Amino acid sequence: MSDLQTFDLAIIGGGIVGLTLANALATSGLQVAVIDAQPPGDIRPEDDYELRVSAISRASQQVFTNLGAWSGMQARRISPFQHMHVWDATGAGMIHFDAAELGVDALGHIIENRVLQAALLEQLQQQDNLHWLCPVSVTEIDYQPLQSRIRLDDGRTLQARLLVGADGASSRVREAAGIELEKAPYHQKGVVCVVKSAKHHQDTAWQRFLPTGPLAFLPLPDGRCSIVWSATDEEADRLLALSEADFCRELGEAFEYTLGEVISVGPRAAFPLIRRHAEAYVKPGLALVGDAAHTIHPLAGQGANLGILDAASLAQVLSAAHRCKQDFAAQETLRKFERWRRGDNLLMMYSMSGFKNLFSNEQPALSFVRNLGLSVVNQLGPVKHKFMRHAMGLEGDLPELAKRVSG
Repeated sequence: MSDLQTFDLAIIGGGIVGLTLANALATSGLQVAVIDAQPPGDIRPEDDYELRVSAISRASQQVFTNLGAWSGMQARRISPFQHMHVWDATGAGMIHFDAAELGVDALGHIIENRVLQAALLEQLQQQDNLHWLCPVSVTEIDYQPLQSRIRLDDGRTLQARLLVGADGASSRVREAAGIELEKAPYHQKGVVCVVKSAKHHQDTAWQRFLPTGPLAFLPLPDGRCSIVWSATDEEADRLLALSEADFCRELGEAFEYTLGEVISVGPRAAFPLIRRHAEAYVKPGLALVGDAAHTIHPLAGQGANLGILDAASLAQVLSAAHRCKQDFAAQETLRKFERWRRGDNLLMMYSMSGFKNLFSNEQPALSFVRNLGLSVVNQLGPVKHKFMRHAMGLEGDLPELAKRVSG
């Protein structure tokens, strides 16, 4: 094997977004390398549940279906939910969404990140033009507008016409390109774990807004739930330090024992919640997708879905340019992708920040407004349905992969 390998695209990061982008380029005619230091590993039915899960929207499900990866996810384990129930801790305001009202079989699916990656990798490895370089670490990124070089820790050097950063919130690709990042800490951490309650989750995604932050119970296939408890930094640290019995008791109280007592809890972890947005998604010969370009509050579970739509949109722009014999890595080509996705991402980002600020406080006036708002929207069928259809990815300026089954 030569020490120098040349590709049309080099995607740094083999997570959900990087693998989605690569698979979306399977029929583009472009030679694509995906580089990651850590193989995702497959999941067996007897394995315990992973701490990190994603709420996969109908649009993302459609993308995975078109890429041929959805069946691989179903063959592992997924948890559809038919209902979503949201209520406020400081009043009687609530809103309930039902898949049957929208004429769909599920509002979305809760899927472990490792399941998503394993199925996407399985699909990628069937494509001749997609190359999986893993496990291997990037030691140096030399970004150049016409041809970037990536040095790997096994001694190889790659060169690529287009360098794509799918390498997360601390993106080295973004740093190598000198793209600035706007950051605004939420001053919260998300505490995650898997819990067993006395009652089955009823195929429902539950969320209660507490003054310290939202608490979500997300359904898993065996009746347990994956929780995401967003709390102030100090409160999150305290929750992590509690004994299992004390944590179960406080969690049950915070959730109003909606699913009965919390019987058991698995290992706990926490991650800081920070809003980030890159000042640019693209430069000549370079693009950022997913968390490398933006991160948002997890209260609506939209972070992964935004990245998946980034990947599908970028692939559509690149494939169209290559098909028309245009330079797929030129600034004018890549700007089409940036203009397409930046507005939607900003809208979701500031909507989530607004929700967080509206609900994470105990001011009586705001409590009255939000409880009234939840109750009114719950009674206004057309408004509620419009809101839910957009959240599910059934409306909006979607890439082709998110709209219809290929062929």
